[in-house]
Amino acid sequence: MDDSVRLRAATTDDLPAIADLIGQVFHERMTEETREWETRITEVERSVVADAGGLVVGHATAQTRELSVPGAVIPAAHVTGVGVAPTHRRRGLLSGMMRRQLTEIAEAGREPVAVLWASETAIYPRFGYGSAADRLRLEIATREVRLTAPVQPVRLRMVKPGEARAELAALHDRLRAERPGWSSRGDQWWQYLLRDTDGQRNGGTDLYGVIAEGDDGPAGYALWRVKDGWNGYGPDATVRVQEVVAQDTAAYTELWRFLLTIDLVRTAVYGYASLDEPLQHMVDEPRRLGRGYEDALWVRLVDLPAALEARRYLFPVDVVLEVTDPLIEANNGRWRLTADQDKASCVRSADAPDLSCTVTELGAAYLGGTSLAALAAAGRVRRLTGNFPSAAFGWHRPPVALEVF
Repeated sequence: MDDSVRLRAATTDDLPAIADLIGQVFHERMTEETREWETRITEVERSVVADAGGLVVGHATAQTRELSVPGAVIPAAHVTGVGVAPTHRRRGLLSGMMRRQLTEIAEAGREPVAVLWASETAIYPRFGYGSAADRLRLEIATREVRLTAPVQPVRLRMVKPGEARAELAALHDRLRAERPGWSSRGDQWWQYLLRDTDGQRNGGTDLYGVIAEGDDGPAGYALWRVKDGWNGYGPDATVRVQEVVAQDTAAYTELWRFLLTIDLVRTAVYGYASLDEPLQHMVDEPRRLGRGYEDALWVRLVDLPAALEARRYLFPVDVVLEVTDPLIEANNGRWRLTADQDKASCVRSADAPDLSCTVTELGAAYLGGTSLAALAAAGRVRRLTGNFPSAAFGWHRPPVALEVF
């Protein structure tokens, strides 16, 4: 690493400079309002900065949140705000910050995994992160798609999202444990997600919300904006869907029926659909959903045995894993994983291994979205015996994430 730059713990005095660096690195305009929001969600006690003679030229932090994994909800370091100033690239600062961060997470012993969104997907496998959850991006031709399901007995109620935060949070919190990839949301994060600044609108309307209510109360919600548009044929507006959360088929159906039939709209865009999104099986023209495939969450096992013991497994498994981790020495070696849907044990073993891989591959498979069999076919996992746990690492539904953090 560049000797003229030192890594140190951040202080509250660094927060404005950190916000400006993030804006520069991610090409976002930092107004006073957006700078204020960035400083509010930055956990300065978990931040490391690269200091070049008093200038903040690098930064990495983590949010203290929970992550839903197969069969459990666990503490997970939500890594974010990672960047290096253009003047100080290619000097080892990113590597130094990522190594320091992983060391600190491991030493604290609270979070067995770390998770992030990768702006550059070639970077993070170097630090043991594996691509663990994917997403669909939908660009729906609303005039050419009809829901085939009958109208459901659900009432829809328009709300101002900021004023309805408690209702939205209660629904999200009730449902998140069942879906791998969903993260907990504290009140500060909810305020951040529902902020309605000019930068968030990007030429669109205010943020709108609708709550679906069944006989027992709120059963789902949707958040969206509309970008107005006209062409030679008439209205051509776009609905930008931010979230759709529903506890049952009835609420899900009527929320999407609502979103796809807003007046003057010809396109609905949703960037966080799951690979098994039910909408794909509820319309008469699924090709008009305009499906695109992208990566989402990347997972890093920090405490390997604790991480593997924390989740549950689709089928009983008794397997010896030989794992290599170049950054966290304690993860290296052979581990016997014995597990089923109710419990799991992961202890050191001297027995011959059934498979061999790096910690990156285990991170990729951890949420049940990337199969060990696919990684083996790609030559990234070595099958050493016929005892191969690929199916056990799967889950009933693939993981998905609702927001970038």
